[in-house]
Amino acid sequence: MIDHPSLQPYADAWAHSVEAISELVSPLVEGEWNRATDCPGWSIRDVVSHVIGSECEMLGDPRPIHTLPRDLFHVRDELSRRLEVQVDVRRCHTAPEMTSELEYTIIRRSRQLRNEKRDPSTMVMTPLGREMPLEQALRLRAFDVWVHEQDLRRALGKPGNLDSPGAHVARDVLLERLPKVVAKDAGAPPNTAVVVDVSGPVEFMRTVRVDAEGRGTVDGSVSLGPAVTLAMDWETYVRLACGRVRPSAVRDNLKIEGDQELADAILAHFAVTP
Repeated sequence: MIDHPSLQPYADAWAHSVEAISELVSPLVEGEWNRATDCPGWSIRDVVSHVIGSECEMLGDPRPIHTLPRDLFHVRDELSRRLEVQVDVRRCHTAPEMTSELEYTIIRRSRQLRNEKRDPSTMVMTPLGREMPLEQALRLRAFDVWVHEQDLRRALGKPGNLDSPGAHVARDVLLERLPKVVAKDAGAPPNTAVVVDVSGPVEFMRTVRVDAEGRGTVDGSVSLGPAVTLAMDWETYVRLACGRVRPSAVRDNLKIEGDQELADAILAHFAVTP
């Protein structure tokens, strides 16, 4: 067990998702590793490479020295270039090499987490290339591996774990970013309320309120007469918020009430992950 109880839920959620990833990919034959996922530009191999590389960085392993090809259309900024290095360096790896490295990395990282003695506020370097408190970093790793588990499940046609511990971590992470989407990115007017109503395995209703100064907050109280109500199922919410699909592609899964122009602006900026 981890010394600090606040870290344990994130370690447990991470372990649940990363073990699910290992179970999903261990039986795959060589050609299946090249199957495309919803994660822009990444195959199954690439998603698993990203998970391996990220956990290796959390372990403190040195980053690979590697020059990226110039023709990767999905690499558009410094962050995506940084993340792509761990992916591209493994694109020539075989299926057995991938599964064995994944298993070994999970063993090493699980041991590290079991023996974790650091205070949750300790600053640590993350795969994003910036330092953050250990608790926040572990929370984001739990979020990241769950999202990528879902990428793999959709690519393989094996749905599941939409209500797992990682799903609830993902809900909280994504909801924290919703006020910026509504108030700043979509430009919702001051004194506006927007309701997001999500159904399915993870169910919730939240109201984003924009105050007189244009700042957004989110809470669970009901809003009377919101400017916009967006209703959708949990998987659609995740796919939109993680940039896996465009709003136009899932219109049939969306129910929009109120100001259509504001709703379109919110949906246009709904993706909040790198």
